[in-house]
Amino acid sequence: MMKILDHLEEWLITFLMGAATAIIFVAVVHRYLSGYAWLGPVQDFMLTLNLGWAQELCIIMFVWMAKFGAAYGVRTGIHVGVDVLINRLEKGPRGKFIIFGLLAGALFTGVVGTLGWRFVWENGMHHAVFTLLGIATDTPEGPITPDLEWPTWIVYSAVPLGSYLMCFRFLQVTWSFTRSGELPHHDVGHVEGVEEPEDITFATRHDDLHPRDLVDDVPEGKGPKGGNGKGGERK
Repeated sequence: MMKILDHLEEWLITFLMGAATAIIFVAVVHRYLSGYAWLGPVQDFMLTLNLGWAQELCIIMFVWMAKFGAAYGVRTGIHVGVDVLINRLEKGPRGKFIIFGLLAGALFTGVVGTLGWRFVWENGMHHAVFTLLGIATDTPEGPITPDLEWPTWIVYSAVPLGSYLMCFRFLQVTWSFTRSGELPHHDVGHVEGVEEPEDITFATRHDDLHPRDLVDDVPEGKGPKGGNGKGGERK
C-alpha cells in the first residue's frame, strides 16, 4: 500500500512538472510566432489559437507540484535545515530534538491542512458536495478562476491535500526513526549504479545541513580526510 502511495506521489509530481514545462514552451512559441507578419498563413493560424489560459494553468500546476513535492521532500530527506548544534549533541539529546522537530512539523502541517480544508469547504466545496448528493442548500457556489473558469475550491484543494500528506510523511519518518534511529538521506550528487568513495559519502552526509541520525555517528578513524573524523590525522 505504501509503495502505491509513493509511486502515485512521484508520478503526480513528474506529470505536473513535465506538463507545465510543455505548456509554457508552447505558449512562448505561440506568442512569438503570432508577432511575425512575414509568416503569413502561420501567423494567421497562430492568431486563431487562444492560449490565454496557459499562464493560469501553469501557476495552478506549479502550486500543486510544490505542495506534493514538499511531502516527497520529507519522505526522501531533501529538505535542508541548519542543524549545526543538534549534530554536535550526544545520541540521547540529539534523538529527542530530532523527534521534537519531526512532531512539530507534523503538528504545523496538520494545522495548515485543517485550516485549508475549512477554507476549501466554505469556498464552494460545500455547495458542490450537497448539489452532487441532491441535498437542497442555499450556500453560494463560490468563485471561479479568471481564465479557466474553474471553481477555486478545486484549485485550493492542493493546500489541505498536500499538507495532510506532508503531515503523514512527518509521522511516517518519526515512526521509522523511533524504531531504527535512521533518517532518510538524499544525495543530489549520487549517480545510480556508481559507487562513491567513502570520503565523499561521508562529506555529503555530514554537512550540517541535515540532522545526523543515531546510526550516523563518525566512527573512529573515519572522516572526509581520513584520521580521527575531524579533518585529518593527529600525529
